[in-house]
Amino acid sequence: MRLSILQYGDPILRAKGKRIEKIDDRVRDLAQNMIETMHGANGVGLAAQQVSEAIQLSVLDVSQVEDRPSTMKLNGRNIAPETAMPLVLINPQIDLGAETEMGAEGCLSFPEITGEIERAKSITVRAQNLDGDPIEIETTGFLARAIQHEVDHLNGILFIDRMSSGAKTSLSSKLKRLQKETERGAKHRPKAVAETTL
Repeated sequence: MRLSILQYGDPILRAKGKRIEKIDDRVRDLAQNMIETMHGANGVGLAAQQVSEAIQLSVLDVSQVEDRPSTMKLNGRNIAPETAMPLVLINPQIDLGAETEMGAEGCLSFPEITGEIERAKSITVRAQNLDGDPIEIETTGFLARAIQHEVDHLNGILFIDRMSSGAKTSLSSKLKRLQKETERGAKHRPKAVAETTL
């Protein structure tokens, strides 16, 4: 089922996600719906906050991104990243490598807004999968960037927070307009939907 993606200005995007203590059918269904929503919106990642759920769950799929390669080790084994997609990360913890690089990013909650963001070139992430099993991923390239973007979402951090002040200033009118549209939409949305959490 396709879900509505929250736009910048919705307070849920600033909420730190609660840890998921029990991976049940509700969590599994939400993950499947998030994957369908992400694919339907031509995205490469989606965090639970973006679909009104302030919990530690994100989904990713970088298999269609051919011009920005990635490397991936899953539980110590080198694998082709596309074979692990879509990827579901529950309660992720991330360790950042020391080297950083700039790269273009967009976000499904910020239509038509992109920016150059500094991120670690390599990361290690520990999480659980939908079976509740612990997984460890070491990755570089675009997948490393995408995971950092999604883990930020799970902690209420948005990619605009990582932009240079000059870049953010140049986008200020677009951001204000998007925020106003979101606030207008929230007035017409049923309260129960706005406050749904897991």
